[in-house]
Formats: sequence, structure tokens, C-alpha cells
Amino acid sequence: MSDFREGLLSINLRSIADNYQDLANRLKAGTRCGAVVKADAYGLGMAHVAPALYAQGCRDFFVATQVEGERLRSDLGNDVNIVIFTGVRPGAELECARAGLIPTLFTLDQLKSWVEICEKAQLEASCAVKIDTGMTRLGLTPDEFELLLKDRPLLESADVRMFFSHLACADQPQHPHNKLQLNEFKTAGDRMRELCPDIQLSLANSSGIFLGEEYHFDIARPGSALYGLNPVPEAENPMRPTVTLGLPIVQKRYVSQSRSVGYGATQEVPGDSWLAVARGGYADGIIRAQGGRGRGWGHGRPLPIVGRISMDSTTFDISGLSEEERDSLQSIEILNDQLTVDEVAGYAGTIGYEVLTSLGHRYGRHYVKG
Repeated sequence: MSDFREGLLSINLRSIADNYQDLANRLKAGTRCGAVVKADAYGLGMAHVAPALYAQGCRDFFVATQVEGERLRSDLGNDVNIVIFTGVRPGAELECARAGLIPTLFTLDQLKSWVEICEKAQLEASCAVKIDTGMTRLGLTPDEFELLLKDRPLLESADVRMFFSHLACADQPQHPHNKLQLNEFKTAGDRMRELCPDIQLSLANSSGIFLGEEYHFDIARPGSALYGLNPVPEAENPMRPTVTLGLPIVQKRYVSQSRSVGYGATQEVPGDSWLAVARGGYADGIIRAQGGRGRGWGHGRPLPIVGRISMDSTTFDISGLSEEERDSLQSIEILNDQLTVDEVAGYAGTIGYEVLTSLGHRYGRHYVKG
């Protein structure tokens, strides 16, 4: 706790585990619930978060890079499936296979190269194949998919464990793109299963789980909802908040006359105001666009951010507090159960994903397990 002098980021592993169980309970019978722990578990610490999910029964994990996968394999052991979303880099295939990682392959050339290298080294290795159903990002094109279906020996040699795609508009339940992608994926999945009967199909991300059972298939891949972000933005958030971030106050000051605050003199406070300057700025993941728009939290009430956020400090208007409250105020929270990640993202004009993954490493970190 001594690192609170640099700010304290508290991460509730119990809430993350509860969110996982909530999502798993929403899935149709027979669907496994995986967990996306890429980007260091969305900035919250994969080394702590993944074991908490493992303890809840999660055995399917998804990361972005091979380095993340290797670290996770070291942390969790060999009885979990670890899928790498961005595949395997040329030249790193053997290390990937030896670590028992499952790279996602999204071109025929990648698939052929993976099989050739693993067979030459006499390594038994599995992979996942991704098809593009409308995201137009990573995945087999329709033409490549047709060619793959005609290459039965390649499919048998590749040991394709998972076949998946990614929804582009799952957080907008009424968007017609969802049904288009669902139908295209279902057709493609049925055709793959004819050739690979044991293959696992996966389409639903966090928001996809809430679109209905027809989107669930064999494995769901929640990420953001595990960490408390709202998977159904048009409704009340069903997930538990998971983080609290408090910034220590380094100066309180009285402003007797109207004065501008911060770089660029973009905002003024009236006379007879009280300000608190807290340790923590955009170098710590407090997104600069919140300046003059966002707020902190102290003594059970909101405290507006005043002026531009600096690299190492943020200024708050604490005029609404009583003298006793001002004197006792030692820190200001900028994330908590009342001031959620999604709300902060709104002030910053971004999404909760960016808020979480931007959180800095100068804070002391405390993991709540109970």
C-alpha cells in the first residue's frame, strides 16, 4: 500500500470472476465460456487475472501475440487452450508449436506454411482458422475459403481446432449486420464441420453473448465484459465494476479572484474557489480529452476536472466540499463503482477499452481476491 503516494489502482479479481460466471451462465447448454486476456488483461494484469479465471473453470484463453501466449502458458501450465488472435510471425512457428499455442491463421499461405514447418520438425501442432464474414479485417476471403474446402489433405494435416469469425456490430443489437454475419458464419461452419467433425465454432464476443443463443455456437470469447465494461450500451450494465483508481492530492489552493487554470488558459474558475491538484496525468492513462469535461470523486460526490490535464497532474474543483471535507481530503478517485470506466470514456470521447488499456504503471496496484 505504500505506493499510494503515486496513486493506487485497486483491481477486484472477485468481481472479474463473478462477471465470468455471469457470462458463462448466459450461454446455452454445451457452450464453453472462454476469456480474452490480451493486452495484459486489458491493462489489469494478466498474471493476476488469468489465474482467477482459471479458478472459475475457464480453460480457453485468447491473447493477441505469441509473447502473451508464452507468458500465459508459463503462468497456467499445459491444461489450457491458448489461441493467438494475430497468428504466428514467420520464423517463430517452431517456438509457437513447442509452447503448445494455437495460432489463428487467416490465409491459405499461412496455413500451408504452418503445416509444412511443423511436419518437417515432426511436431504435432494445432491451429485455428478465421473467416471474414463482414469485419473486413483479418480472415479468409470467400474465394480462399472455397479453395480451402477443396484441399482435404491440408485440412487434415493442419489439425484445425477452432473455426471462428468476429462480429462488427454486436454492441448494436438491432443492426442488420449481425444477422448477415451470423448467417454467413453458420453456413461456413456447417461446411467446415462436414470435413472436420470435431472442430469448435466460435462467433460471440462479450456483446455477442447477449444477441441470443444462436450466436453462441461452441465457444464464446468475452473480453471487455469481464472487466466491467457494458456489453449492452443501450441498457443498464449487467456487469460488476472491477477497478478503483485513487490519485493522491499534492496541493490544495484557494483562488480569491477569477483565474485561468492549466496550459492554454482554456478554462477559468471564479473567485472564492478551492482547487486540488492531484498526482496523475496523461502519462498515467488519464486521457487528456477529459480536461474541462470529466470529473473525479471525493466524499461521495463528483468533483469537476478543471483545465487541461497535464502529463503528471490533474486539477479538480473542490469548492463544493465543506471546510472539514476539504481539510480531510487526501485523494480523489477517478474510477470507482459510481464513476465507471464507461462514464469516463464518455467524458474522454472514446471507449472503455482505451481507458482500461491506457492505465499507467506508476500507480501502486492492489488486487482484491475476497
